[in-house]
Amino acid sequence: MQDNATEVTAAGIARLAGVGRAAVSNWRRRHADFPKPVGGTETSPSFALAEVEAWLRHQGKLAEVPLRERVWQQLAGHPEGPVTALAHAGCVLLLIHDRPTVWLEVSAGSDERLAAMLTGALEQVTAPRLGPVNSSPSVNTKPAVHPPNGAAPAVHTPAVHAPAVHAPSGPELLPSAPLLRGVAELAAEMGARQTFEFLIGRHLDANPRQYTLTPTELARLMADLAGPADSVLDPACGTGALLRAAATRPDQRLYAQDSAPDLAALTALRLALHTRATVHGAAGDTLRADAYPELRAEAVLCHPPFNERNWGHDELAYDPRWEYGFPARNESELAWVQHALARLQDGGTAVLLMPPASASRRSGRRIRADLLRRGALRAVVALPVGAAPPYNIPLHLWVLRRPGRAPAQPEVLLADVGQFATEGRGGPDWRAVREAVLDAWRGFDRAGTLDERPGLARSVPVIELLDDDVDLAPARHLPPPAAAEGAEALTAVRERLGETLRLTADLTPPPAEAAQAARWPLTTVGELARGGALVLRTGGNGGHARVPVLTDHDVLAGTAPSGALPESDEEAVLTGPGDVVLPVLGGGAVARVIDDATGGAALGRNLVLLRPDPAALDPWFLAGFLRGTANNRQASSYASTATRLDVRRLQLPRLPLDEQRRYGARFRALDEFERALRHAGRLGEQLVRGMYDGLTDGTVTPD
Repeated sequence: MQDNATEVTAAGIARLAGVGRAAVSNWRRRHADFPKPVGGTETSPSFALAEVEAWLRHQGKLAEVPLRERVWQQLAGHPEGPVTALAHAGCVLLLIHDRPTVWLEVSAGSDERLAAMLTGALEQVTAPRLGPVNSSPSVNTKPAVHPPNGAAPAVHTPAVHAPAVHAPSGPELLPSAPLLRGVAELAAEMGARQTFEFLIGRHLDANPRQYTLTPTELARLMADLAGPADSVLDPACGTGALLRAAATRPDQRLYAQDSAPDLAALTALRLALHTRATVHGAAGDTLRADAYPELRAEAVLCHPPFNERNWGHDELAYDPRWEYGFPARNESELAWVQHALARLQDGGTAVLLMPPASASRRSGRRIRADLLRRGALRAVVALPVGAAPPYNIPLHLWVLRRPGRAPAQPEVLLADVGQFATEGRGGPDWRAVREAVLDAWRGFDRAGTLDERPGLARSVPVIELLDDDVDLAPARHLPPPAAAEGAEALTAVRERLGETLRLTADLTPPPAEAAQAARWPLTTVGELARGGALVLRTGGNGGHARVPVLTDHDVLAGTAPSGALPESDEEAVLTGPGDVVLPVLGGGAVARVIDDATGGAALGRNLVLLRPDPAALDPWFLAGFLRGTANNRQASSYASTATRLDVRRLQLPRLPLDEQRRYGARFRALDEFERALRHAGRLGEQLVRGMYDGLTDGTVTPD
């Protein structure tokens, strides 16, 4: 199949050329020779990638397509869809990773020869690396609970599961041949594992509503709570974040299952590339068709689907896994809890991410009570808001242990680390969360008890929780945080607020002098970029995970970089002092000059960076004129739900450098005034919140 079968959308064209989508729309209107749509819909057409590349190169808008961008566009426009393309790419990357010489042999020659020879080569590498699913039949002839009214007992025969990954046939591989050659070339440049992480990371980022992701830091915390284990199961594996966090040794056995066959296959390939451990992957509904009925793992990690009504309540009424009680129809999470316990060996540990309602809903109180009485539930940890999706509620972690012959423990650990939430989009202060949770859990796990840590953690006697509600929400059982020096702290905030308000008054701009509207000769950002007076870069998805990311929210709010990068080795755009950064979505007239404190952060999505030549442009002059309301209005395009800024169309006057600096000094003073106002607002909110809290908890008197 020819490469020009790959299609690309307007968004992909914009990424190739480093422009906004509005620019692509303008090209389509203004240039009669722009490639015609070959697919898609009237509102979202797609174009032949090869034709687009040729047109961009002919127009001087594209010198050469970066290899990683070319491979991504081939994958995104694959005739069988991006998920099939990712699976084919993952199989080939595993072959390149484990047997590079075999790939060199089969890739020589035509695409037809490659497809024909590749199937056998892939079978040789996938079979030993992706272990078979335990499919030995097991029939439960004696149900754990006898049905009422003399009804016939339920007998379940577990389904026989095929591995999540199979070597595709030659005809299946033929449409992917150009992509696979590009993937191999990219792997030679980046490495096989890094290439797959880049591709799957880009796919997940392009389809955020299709996948519920477990953040990397949360996955690490859950794996650390479970502790080192030779065998680890994730029965709702999703994209594999939890098993990747738990994979630390080559002699481990990793078991994954997901109801979505595509996800199960991608996760198995991801794990095989990430670790030398044996990977067992299966597709299927875990609660209805468990792929590992005989498994007794040392650890289970799970981020189950929340609020599932159709989890199998009617079909599974007499399933032997309901050792602690039959879950109600609206308690699917308690079904996952008992499934995890059923797949643990005695003394094994399970860690599940749970919605907070599971700790207090009345419909689940009997199961919670039995989990406590028998010592299976060992800890409930309330996480900060923003730790994982849905980001607007504080989720819980449940730590469970399969009871063995040892007597049940009389206490359970309750912890609440909500105080470590942050205002930015980067999630909570994970370092503080990890230290607080692991320190409390390890101390409790060693001794079976924990001294009170006000506002943070305590071990609670089980007997105290066995009331009519069996409410396990940590906040309801923890002593309030120590209120020492509360009034003194509020006094300090009040003094800082007073100083900030005085500074704000000093920074208030002087009265403006009336003047006639200037008639300067104008230029555009696009013309300045073509002339070399500035460099224009767009934010992306890649970079090093330790580099903070400047997000569009940070630019709008004037805060420090708060974002985090996905697992990808894509080269990041790093900011430097003197750069000017603009958000392209939202319709606001905002531009931020990067200072020494922010320099070095990676540029996030939906941001454009302008790097002016100091000999030609003053950065504050540039940022100030780009914030003009009329300037932004003429450079914006409007869709049904959003406004997008075409940065190249923004205008600014042609002025000598000395005159630019005069304007730049005034713009800089306005920026300082704006930041002082923001700071005063935050201090005011802090003072008001602290006064309310102090008056209501008794640490501040009305006098």
